[in-house]
Amino acid sequence: MIKNVFWIGVFCVFAVVSGKAQEKVTWKDLADVTFTSRYFDTTDDYFLVPDFGPNVKALEGKEISITGYFLSLSPEEGIYMLSQNPMASCFFCGGGGPESVLEIKFEKKPAFKTDEVVTITGTLELNADDINHCNYILKEASGFAL
Repeated sequence: MIKNVFWIGVFCVFAVVSGKAQEKVTWKDLADVTFTSRYFDTTDDYFLVPDFGPNVKALEGKEISITGYFLSLSPEEGIYMLSQNPMASCFFCGGGGPESVLEIKFEKKPAFKTDEVVTITGTLELNADDINHCNYILKEASGFAL
């Protein structure tokens, strides 16, 4: 009887842990998006607005893990990014599209350095409307250097 209860407990723990496991994502996965130019009155300018594909939409709200280059844009304001490319060739410098960066909202301030290769885990939020934030945002994020 005790043996059966033990194995049922082990099964339940495994089921909960496997249900909460993060999904490993690559930059290629995040490329399932197209962009159109849209005018915004608030800025009197045009911005690229994403239309997320079904593969990316399926990741929304899930805990994902992705590896890239850490960018510390404004640490005093908590503004950090993860990029497919190093700082010198990231999206902001013309080295890729908006799908090649993620905005990171860390639980604790990281000790990473710019261009350090890191793996970040967090809950993926898709952003198609707020031009003051990236299209991909990882919330409640944590990470480690490789």
